[in-house]
Amino acid sequence: MPRERGEQVIATNRRARHEYAIEKTYEAGLVLTGTEVKSLRQGRANLSDGYAFIDGGQAWLDAVHIPEYSQGHWTNHSTKRTRKLLLHKEEIVKLSHAISAGGYTLVPLKLYFSDGRAKVEIAVAKGKREFEKRQTIREREDKREAERAMRGRNRLGE
Repeated sequence: MPRERGEQVIATNRRARHEYAIEKTYEAGLVLTGTEVKSLRQGRANLSDGYAFIDGGQAWLDAVHIPEYSQGHWTNHSTKRTRKLLLHKEEIVKLSHAISAGGYTLVPLKLYFSDGRAKVEIAVAKGKREFEKRQTIREREDKREAERAMRGRNRLGE
């Protein structure tokens, strides 16, 4: 029985939702060393440059920055090493087919502890072009303005 309950978010990749159109998300476990876990428990990680790939029937997470543990010594880990993702074989096959179809990539969205275990949420994503990014921003601003106008009308009606 785990000591911790629930979900504790360590890091999110906010830029990924702007840069990519998210198709489907998966939850994967991470193979970590002791000092990496301790550093994550301090709430320190950066997903912005990270990506995942499939190699030899296994999923890997690369370029995710987990800084060295401040109280570690010679047992400390390297900060941007390649880490193995724990997924079911069927999920790895689905991901490899999606990537090989072309235009898709695997992007980490969120790094968190779930019931005491380190997890990462990865997404099958397609890169957005510049006009699509502007369109997304415009739609979000239009939605905000509409909500603001509705709030104003509701206050007048009271």
